[in-house]
Amino acid sequence: MEVLLRVQDLNVSYRGTSSGQQRAVENVSFEIGEGEVLGLMGGSGCGKTSIALALLGLLSKSQAHVSGSVQFRGKELLTTDRNALRAIRGSGISLVFQEPELALSPVMNAREQVAEVIHAHHDWKWQRCRADAEMALVRVGLPNTPRIFSAYPHQLSGGQRQRVVLAQALACKPALLIADEPAASLDARSQNEFLALLRELQREIRIAILLISHAPEVQARLADRLMVMENGRIVEQGPFEQLYRNPSHTCTRTMLRTTPPARLAEEIDFEMAT
Repeated sequence: MEVLLRVQDLNVSYRGTSSGQQRAVENVSFEIGEGEVLGLMGGSGCGKTSIALALLGLLSKSQAHVSGSVQFRGKELLTTDRNALRAIRGSGISLVFQEPELALSPVMNAREQVAEVIHAHHDWKWQRCRADAEMALVRVGLPNTPRIFSAYPHQLSGGQRQRVVLAQALACKPALLIADEPAASLDARSQNEFLALLRELQREIRIAILLISHAPEVQARLADRLMVMENGRIVEQGPFEQLYRNPSHTCTRTMLRTTPPARLAEEIDFEMAT
């Protein structure tokens, strides 16, 4: 499997704390192959989101100090200028957050939200961008109707809003999707539907995913491999089933026990069957 993203000795420290700098990520290294789903699991505040933001250069120098190496298809991102990095976001690497409201404008309808992303990366006329946006919305399971295309975020359900965000993320056919707790804000039914959709799309278009989630049952549904994080460090990693059956670190055992064994086994059996 060809390496798509290679992270080596990544460190993130936030400035402006009472004690000077606060280390959020310490000496983190990992690789993601083409079409692979790599899970990143850990408790709140362990540094998961800091990794996501650092990978895409979304932490300003005044906010945080980032060091190490992040290579995407052999290109170093940490030293890439802003314009080149902006071109990679969306077309090479996309990001989906837990709360769709962070990515959606309240004054733009669903079609325009996605068309804006397409227009930012292609020198196309707006008519074509809007047509492609409609296809992207249908691809993520939204009804092919004028009512949905012209709906504003407040007129959509939480699950529909998250699908619009996913359509934005996939519209320019990136090679890597960073999904940061993508279903955590949804109810149980919407969460199951969204995860099934994400897995179906991942297999269909062979996109690689860095799946950030504290929920073992989410990781069991999607992750090929799993990394467990605690206090800014990766403490254990390997195939999900291996870590589930035989965890070696206390943090891993504690997190996996938060979900009933029968539920996790059910998710693993589901994934192996599909």
